[in-house]
Amino acid sequence: MSFDRSIKIAPSILAADFANFGAEIRAVEAAGADWIHVDVMDNHFVPNLTFGPAMCAAIRPHIKTVMDVHLMISPVDASVEAYAKAGADVITAHAEAGPHLHRTLQLIRAFKVKAGVALNPGTPLSAIAHVLDLVDLVCVMTVNPGFGGQKFIESQIAKVRDLRAMIAERPIHIEIDGGVDPVTAPLVAAAGADVLVAGSAVFKGGSVAAPAAYGTNIASIRAAAEQATGRMV
Repeated sequence: MSFDRSIKIAPSILAADFANFGAEIRAVEAAGADWIHVDVMDNHFVPNLTFGPAMCAAIRPHIKTVMDVHLMISPVDASVEAYAKAGADVITAHAEAGPHLHRTLQLIRAFKVKAGVALNPGTPLSAIAHVLDLVDLVCVMTVNPGFGGQKFIESQIAKVRDLRAMIAERPIHIEIDGGVDPVTAPLVAAAGADVLVAGSAVFKGGSVAAPAAYGTNIASIRAAAEQATGRMV
């Protein structure tokens, strides 16, 4: 998993057919997905319950790109090893999920996995100012975590812009999670984001049996973002 700032589209399987994950993953990767985003929720840190490490291990053989695991759980440290062993390429923990973010990031890296940190809409960048040298990715939540299909929170665009300045030349991805579509993608891409998580905007109108819409949707999001930034693949 090499670093670059080209626009990467990361479909969230939260919006896929839960009974057909393997085929859905193969379909969106064939349609141009760069990463596969796995939203892990615990019905405690966020008001929803989704996937455990066994499911991540089951879908890992179907993922040929990057398995991007977003842990919306608390406490988080006790679960890091299980998701690392399930095959995650990136594990992202929330800055708000525990008292020792530095320790959490150290733990993720100890398993030879890329370490990400996520920020809820109400969390300031100061929460990560002193851990950037342990971070491979910062996920800016542009909705409140817990459910797919929410409306994009526009105040986070300024946060992305400030984060890009804070990162400077460090090789840190800026990921956007929440409400990404062809309208919002160029806004966050122009502000400095390079990984765009999209759920319903990728999977709408398509299926495993009729996957053409997946390719159209991914291409539309990518083109809008790249036009705003000039960052082509």
